[in-house]
Amino acid sequence: MSVGRFVLTALLLAGPALAQDSKETARAIAGTPATTPQRLTLVDIPKPAGKRIALFDGRTLKDWEPWLGYADPALTYRNPPDKPIGTGRDTRGDFAVRMVDGAPAIWVKGETWGSLVHRADLRDYHLRLRFKWGTRTYAPRETQPRNNGLLYHTHGAPGDVFGTWRPSAEFEIMTGSTGMIVAVGGKVRGHTEVAFDPSLIAPHLRYRAGGRRIDIVNGTPTWNVEAATDAERPVGEWNTLDLYVVGDRAVHVVNGVPVAEVRDLATIAADGSRQPLTHGRIQLQSEGAETWFRDITVEPIRTLPRIVVGGVNQ
Repeated sequence: MSVGRFVLTALLLAGPALAQDSKETARAIAGTPATTPQRLTLVDIPKPAGKRIALFDGRTLKDWEPWLGYADPALTYRNPPDKPIGTGRDTRGDFAVRMVDGAPAIWVKGETWGSLVHRADLRDYHLRLRFKWGTRTYAPRETQPRNNGLLYHTHGAPGDVFGTWRPSAEFEIMTGSTGMIVAVGGKVRGHTEVAFDPSLIAPHLRYRAGGRRIDIVNGTPTWNVEAATDAERPVGEWNTLDLYVVGDRAVHVVNGVPVAEVRDLATIAADGSRQPLTHGRIQLQSEGAETWFRDITVEPIRTLPRIVVGGVNQ
């Protein structure tokens, strides 16, 4: 999800001096770069506290609500933008149930940005889904990394964020960055731990257990936090994502590898107070790349798994 990439684009257009400034900012936020990568392990995986429920029935999109942004996605970050499409056209050419690899899946075309929003208001759950990339990418991202997202704790009105998405926390789905944490919307917050990684594009912050604690705030130098490692399989292969959520905390897992944790998810109220964000809907994004989703299930849990550095006994 690219809301904060508006900031990155501005940095790149401004030239190398500002890009270097962004690295100095990251160093001030997160300290000197970590010298060694972490091997993270997921332990204390919770047992289900109830029945597993399928969010996709394999036949229809009857429990999913479509929303589309602008016919030209390049308009997304204009202020003020043109009026979005919303629900103003037939979306069967944007989202559909189709067969792929011998079984049904949700097909997201990706050409027009927007999302499918599930009707269920979820809290304290383990969500699992499988996804793979299709073959098509579209302007203005046709030459950039394939991009999509699993947005959770979704709330607010359709199109609240740049006319295209609802406020939420994001489990990023993007080649090279799947599992990244993003705050979708200017009033969404979340704490996590980071290290400065100068090999990354701005904001140069990577999840690191035991690292510096930051608040994720869209439109600022802490607008996203890169996944601890790239655990995604090659384009065209299926990936399994596990999202564990209890209250205002969440753990992101890609193909069995824990890659990020966020705590103290919150929204900023009209009076400026921080209100815990503990439940909401999920969104499957459409953001420039053809994507397939299947086997989307959710089951209740009462505790979160833990991320530990090294093996179980270390």
